[in-house]
Amino acid sequence: MQVKEIKCKSILNKSKLADYCINSYVGCEHACVYCYSKYYIKKYTQHKEEWGSFVDIKINSPEILRREVLKRKKGSVFLSSLTDPYQPLEKKYELTRKCLEILQRNNFSVCIQTKSSLVLRDLDLLKKFKNCEVGFTITTLNEKIRKEFEPFSSPVEEKLEALRILKENGIKTYVFFGPVLPFLSDQKLEEFFEKLSDLADYFFIDKLNLKPGIWEKIEKVLENYPGLKEKWKKIFFGRSDYYKILKEKIEKICKEKKLNYIFCY
Repeated sequence: MQVKEIKCKSILNKSKLADYCINSYVGCEHACVYCYSKYYIKKYTQHKEEWGSFVDIKINSPEILRREVLKRKKGSVFLSSLTDPYQPLEKKYELTRKCLEILQRNNFSVCIQTKSSLVLRDLDLLKKFKNCEVGFTITTLNEKIRKEFEPFSSPVEEKLEALRILKENGIKTYVFFGPVLPFLSDQKLEEFFEKLSDLADYFFIDKLNLKPGIWEKIEKVLENYPGLKEKWKKIFFGRSDYYKILKEKIEKICKEKKLNYIFCY
């Protein structure tokens, strides 16, 4: 892992996901094979390494944020749009916590998305916000699949326990079920939504987006699943109504269970 401390000129940036977003890290240790963040940051970084092998630390992000919140209109802030705000290095640098402290003092609302149970470290702070949501990306309840596609994220059971604790403490929660991995994530849909129904206030569902360079990484993982590579090729490079049918199945389940859901595709 290549770790480098850098300085940023701005940290509270406009976003389509909320009024603003904060990314205190460039790169992510979780090394999810389907992640397409590098596709979006390539304009701003010279990194040519594999995604998951480098992290740049915006060491001065709290200092910059402290100045920017005084100049910006109050609004909602998404943490983080291109990296995980609670990746392992956050335990050492505490940039996410420091930024949250500034946002809370200045009456901004926050929405956090993570794959790490480290978010519980900041439960005391999250409870102070007037408006706060915390979501976990959960693509599967199968720990073996999780390890292969999201090697350094928190184990499935840790994510579920974190959601339970957040919910018990009055924090609004959501689950990002995405990307749905064909013939892997969808094998026990009923069980998936049943197990998470009491842990999440709502669900986002998204398909796999194959940005340049992603298929080559995924292809290697699919070698562990005989016959699956050809099925995926048909979905992503041929003609398939897989995601249309999946959408219908999930809608049926969510309506039956009276769950709140939003499709991102």
